[in-house]
Amino acid sequence: MSTDITQVTEKTPTDTPETIGGGRIYRPLTDIVETDQGVSMMLEMPGVAADAVEITLENRVLTIRGKVKPVRPENLELAYDEYGEDDFERAFTLWDDFGPDRIEAEMRGGVLDLTLPRAPESQPKRIAVKGA
Repeated sequence: MSTDITQVTEKTPTDTPETIGGGRIYRPLTDIVETDQGVSMMLEMPGVAADAVEITLENRVLTIRGKVKPVRPENLELAYDEYGEDDFERAFTLWDDFGPDRIEAEMRGGVLDLTLPRAPESQPKRIAVKGA
């Protein structure tokens, strides 16, 4: 079985334009696991709260965005900054045989878990063979 998810956007910190607010948009690292039942995706988005995640599906394109609320200590000036606290975005083109109304998403510990189940009619079926 081969995965028929095509990545639409490739955004990395070094080749991404800045946003209107002056920040960058990071491409979250993503693991994709495919089974007969569907696809599971795990996207790393540290610093993004569950209520700051936006997932849209339009014309088979699944777009995931996460807004980060920067955390800066009060009364301290940052001397050096390696850890970027900017927003995340990634998009995928999906196949036709999944159930869009059954997609589930959960954010835990900076990782967004997406479950994209196949539509029941596209599930593999075993055909019984009768003997004579």
